[in-house]
Amino acid sequence: MLSLTEITADLKAGRLSTTEGLDHSFDAIDRHEAAIGAFEAIADRGAVAAGKSGPLSGIAIGVKDIFDTADLPTTYGSPIYHDHRPRADAAIVAMARNAGATIIGKTVTAEFAFFHPGKTRNPHSLEHSPGGSSSGSAAAVAAGMIPVAIGTQTGGSIIRPASFCGVVGYKPSFRLMPVTGMKPFSWSLDTAGLFAATVADVGLFAELLTGRPLRVEAGNRRPLRIGFYRTSVWEEANPEMRDAVGSAALTAQQAGATVVEVAEPQILADARDIHTTIQDFEGALALSGELHLYRSQLSEKLVETLESGRLIDPAGYDAARSIARRARKTATALFEDIDVLLTPSAPGIAPEGHDTTGEPTFNKLWTLTGNPCLNVPATANVSGLPLGVQIVGRFGRDQQAIQAASWLETVLRS
Repeated sequence: MLSLTEITADLKAGRLSTTEGLDHSFDAIDRHEAAIGAFEAIADRGAVAAGKSGPLSGIAIGVKDIFDTADLPTTYGSPIYHDHRPRADAAIVAMARNAGATIIGKTVTAEFAFFHPGKTRNPHSLEHSPGGSSSGSAAAVAAGMIPVAIGTQTGGSIIRPASFCGVVGYKPSFRLMPVTGMKPFSWSLDTAGLFAATVADVGLFAELLTGRPLRVEAGNRRPLRIGFYRTSVWEEANPEMRDAVGSAALTAQQAGATVVEVAEPQILADARDIHTTIQDFEGALALSGELHLYRSQLSEKLVETLESGRLIDPAGYDAARSIARRARKTATALFEDIDVLLTPSAPGIAPEGHDTTGEPTFNKLWTLTGNPCLNVPATANVSGLPLGVQIVGRFGRDQQAIQAASWLETVLRS
């Protein structure tokens, strides 16, 4: 995989020109894209301008095709928008360009960032799912085509594909990164996030993109306090994943961390259950126009979801939002005596087949509460497919979560 940290260091030291930095990604796309199918659209190599000023100058970025781009088509993963050309960039795309980055292409998304899979294949095994809905972003980084990519999560669409593809995924605290100019599905849940090869890379990308202090800091820090969060759905993780999380907790403890069991409060179990109510109610409104005008061009699963969302009455939606508000307060209280939580990133390895994106069982609660989360690649199963563990931080403490994830990444690799 390509390392943003190494590339930016080489650019700064003059060992690499901005043109060469972009050429590395174009060359890798030429080698791997036909097999992986991570991109919906790729920039014209001859038309890309290198040498833009800014901290991300010379860096090729993939942007999930749910964000508007002025210079590339934006299809939202649907044939309805096959020839759609926005007039302006989404806010996060403009931020990347303002920092000097080059948008090398639009990465494949599931239909409207929901569950209907796109064409992307998992670089570790072409017969297994790359996850969803940010499949293209995760796979493009995993295949070494680009050093970093932008994605979104409404249920588990950053952490889950990152786990399946063996890369680092970072879902920030809710609203830390803008979603203006993104095709919405659920405005209470939609969250923009990032993919990279390592935690240091994703932290650096987040800092250079946003201007916030999010990079991994060097030096000694006090011992980490980790909450082992099995959750009330622990048994929905397969034995390999349960072993991977347990092994990560033991390794962390042996490396000096304090690890304590944290039981799941009932209100958080309830919040996990009502995530779908909020998502589907809002999705039915957000895509009501497409359902009315282009029903025949929507997948069967999406039509069923939108129809069921229309049957949720406002009182039921408001009751779910009330549970979500209480859950956010309870989630914050979990961190009074610990720094981060450790829990599965997904139920297991990437499922076999191209008709599934996997389940967001271990992600949707934290999307609802808005906590920052990172997937840390932990191990591989006997077939070589990746398994990732999830670090969850306190809302608004993203740098602390990134720092903890980097420490865990280091001890798991040692």
